[in-house]
Amino acid sequence: MKDIRLAMVCSVTMTLFSATLQAQDTIKANIGDSVQVAFRTVESHELTGGVAYVDVPQLLDKNYFTYSLSEMEAFAAGFHGNLWGNNSFLVLVDGVPRDAGSVMPTEIEQVTFLKGVAAVALYGSRAAKGVVMITTKRGRAAEQTVEVRANAGLHTVRRYPQYLGSAEYMTLYNEARLNDGLGALYSAEDIYHHAAGANPYRYPNVDYYSPEYLKNTYNRYDATVEIAGGNQRAAYYTNFGYWSEGTLLNFGQAADNKNERFNIRGNVDMNINQFIDAKVDAAAIFYNGKGVNTDYWNGAATLRPHRFAPLIPISMIEADDEESMRLVGLSSNLIDGRYLLGGTQLDQTNPFADIYAGGSNTYTSRQFQFNTAVDFDLRNVLPGLSFSSMFGMDYATSYNQSFNHEYAVYEPVWNNYAGDDLIGSLTRYGQDASSRTQNVSNSAFRQTIAASGQLNYRRQFDSRHNVSATLLAGGFQQTTSGVYHKTSNANLGLHAGYNYQGTYYAEFNGALVHSARLPERNRQAFNPTATIGWRISNEPFIAGSSAIDNLMVSVSGGILHTDLDIADYYLYEAIYANAGDEGGAWYGWRDMSAGERTTDSRRGANPNLTFPKREEVSVNLNASFFNQLVSFNASWFASRMKGLVVQNGNLFPSYFTTGWPVSSFIPYVNYDEDERSGFDFDLQLNKKVGNADLSLGLTGTYYKAIATRRADIFEDSYQNRIGRELDAIWGLQAEGFFSSVEEIENSPTQAFGQVRPGDIKYKDQNNDGVINDQDAVYLGRGGWFGAPFTAGIHLTAKYRNLTVFVLGMARTGAYALRDNSYFWIAGENKYSEVVRGRWTPETSGQATYPRLTTLNGNNNFRSSDFWLYSTDRFDLARVQVSYTLPKRIIGDGFFNELGVYINGANLLTISPNRKIMELNIGSAPQTRFFNVGAKVLF
Repeated sequence: MKDIRLAMVCSVTMTLFSATLQAQDTIKANIGDSVQVAFRTVESHELTGGVAYVDVPQLLDKNYFTYSLSEMEAFAAGFHGNLWGNNSFLVLVDGVPRDAGSVMPTEIEQVTFLKGVAAVALYGSRAAKGVVMITTKRGRAAEQTVEVRANAGLHTVRRYPQYLGSAEYMTLYNEARLNDGLGALYSAEDIYHHAAGANPYRYPNVDYYSPEYLKNTYNRYDATVEIAGGNQRAAYYTNFGYWSEGTLLNFGQAADNKNERFNIRGNVDMNINQFIDAKVDAAAIFYNGKGVNTDYWNGAATLRPHRFAPLIPISMIEADDEESMRLVGLSSNLIDGRYLLGGTQLDQTNPFADIYAGGSNTYTSRQFQFNTAVDFDLRNVLPGLSFSSMFGMDYATSYNQSFNHEYAVYEPVWNNYAGDDLIGSLTRYGQDASSRTQNVSNSAFRQTIAASGQLNYRRQFDSRHNVSATLLAGGFQQTTSGVYHKTSNANLGLHAGYNYQGTYYAEFNGALVHSARLPERNRQAFNPTATIGWRISNEPFIAGSSAIDNLMVSVSGGILHTDLDIADYYLYEAIYANAGDEGGAWYGWRDMSAGERTTDSRRGANPNLTFPKREEVSVNLNASFFNQLVSFNASWFASRMKGLVVQNGNLFPSYFTTGWPVSSFIPYVNYDEDERSGFDFDLQLNKKVGNADLSLGLTGTYYKAIATRRADIFEDSYQNRIGRELDAIWGLQAEGFFSSVEEIENSPTQAFGQVRPGDIKYKDQNNDGVINDQDAVYLGRGGWFGAPFTAGIHLTAKYRNLTVFVLGMARTGAYALRDNSYFWIAGENKYSEVVRGRWTPETSGQATYPRLTTLNGNNNFRSSDFWLYSTDRFDLARVQVSYTLPKRIIGDGFFNELGVYINGANLLTISPNRKIMELNIGSAPQTRFFNVGAKVLF
């Protein structure tokens, strides 16, 4: 209870500190060159310690997008889907932990990326892997403005999977059976009829991606109204937004599938008197998704084309088949008055029948966000002193409402009369039934409470000495349905900064953190970080240079203790449990009718378990040259995560575990260590040529994350994880296909099942005469935390009222495995186009795919470089052309500004493996998006 109370108190305090991010500046302030960092605002040219930021309104003017972090890798150095190679980050919206998708880009003023330890230290334990701060727009003392933006767009499919038709599938399935020593399953006559297509109801050839079931395009619409204004006493900002998107499915109830989102935000700033400022923010997000009770795309990837016809025409039932007509009359699901739902005994439920008759569902999500802040100017107590506080509370809930219907499917028995196919009888599976009751399921909620309070001191002495200090306390707590323990973050923080004439900088950021995931005596830790900086451009030997506008170097370092890598609570405690069904033992006397269960150990205790630590040093450079013609920012970083929590039996004697009864005394310990290093950069070129303004931006991030300490006991050193990347892909090395039985007999023994000619042959790495898991080697990086190298290039050309924006993104250095059902095909799996390159005795020299099999294919379908491919790619991510109508056209009347634009997203991918990377298997396909929009300012 003491820990819970402390966490709650600190969580209230932490929210107070986070609100101060914006509360420190009064209504008149407007974020432009000012950058929001942890609990304060700094000028962009004074950023130190690994910080990047994006001015969202400026970006939206030339590049309209609808997700808050869309393509931010191209604008924020160090962000590549994560920050500096870490595997997660904390998102704060106006200082409160929130989802990045809970706020639309039109609501956002600035997105700040806090990468280094000095930048995130004040946010405590759960910010130790980076923070993405989203700051929403605010009103200002000015005449009211109303901005309306509307968009209409089309999604077009980039690529559909290519599966084989019925005849080709049946032919190759027969081949697979012959490869396995079995007889053919499908006759030549059946294959012919399926190929001919004369009667697709008797001999189906279902293409799940055909225009019969899918649209060529689907729409997306959105509109936003922004109202802002105010005076010196109060300012306001309001945003109303609506967004709607359709679906590719074009039949049954799925044709009406749609997702809708409505949001409203109101931010109010009040100048209560010359000493007190306050603000109140509120937002609500309403989301509805209408769908059907099935997963069509998963069915499309698994159901074979010859299995059944989705619809059975009643017109083909024999005229004297009274029993079949009776079934027709009893059916509640006569599609278009002409068809019964098709199926078989094995396919009594299927995506087609589900969409036509299985009912529908609506996913509903509601989010309510509220935060308030109060700032007190205490200059009467001490010049430069102020106090800021913030409190935030969010509530989110979601649930599914559905009508679930049972339905019957029908399997026909066909006859042929003088060349005409007719249905001689129908077999019905299931029954049509509906309770007409709406079901509510998957209810979930999440509540967030955040608070912070901070005492600030900012003052300049003798026009040279600039001092800043902040003492803060804060935290947040999230309650999630179905999760017993709340997610908590609580800490006390201290910031102290000094700079001399804007030339020499020294800064300390530290926090005392608390976590209830650790033993009571180890629940607190101190996070110290420090930064020193030198603005070289202010030195006399450079100050007179016309080439250098700004040149600043800073070095940051520190230690952050975090519980982010502690997976659960009470890991430090031992666990004892009754044997039950967990592999324990039973005992009893011979005259007892029932035995007694043993109590066994499941885990050992470790009262010394403590925080993992992020130790880091970084060097940062900010520079601009030739009157802002060129600006350049760069960072180099090296960090180590020490004391990662693991439960590894290799660290303890073998007698700490027993096989039966199953028992373990192995505790969780702080043991593993990881290292991350890399660099990022941001280069901006701005040039005016005649009446044209040209801007070129190049942003890049490279990182490497390796394991530096592991309890490796591999027999062969090439399998050691130490020194290898954390996103390493491990597998066998392929040496082509076995060409004959003799080659198999003269090769090492295959431990993954019986092999035949046409199966993949692997290299025996340790020369022990057996191919098994000991022959797995390092194959490459998976890029699971972001591509090893991510780069973005964007070009803006503005000529008079016309603006052209182009964005490209590159990702290199990672690999992936072709290991989904589209490529790993065995047994009864659906056949894709890749099997056309299968091995046969005739194609052994050109084969690109193993022999076909109806067995499990264990030898072939496992991690190996045979399935490895590079994910290197360059994407033409966005192109937008914007035009603002001149004043001579719109006049000085109703409109202050009127602009139109067209844009496209996900337009082109250049890659040697483009076809693979454009494929989605088991989910909706990737799309290109084309949009027309207009913006009006009143």
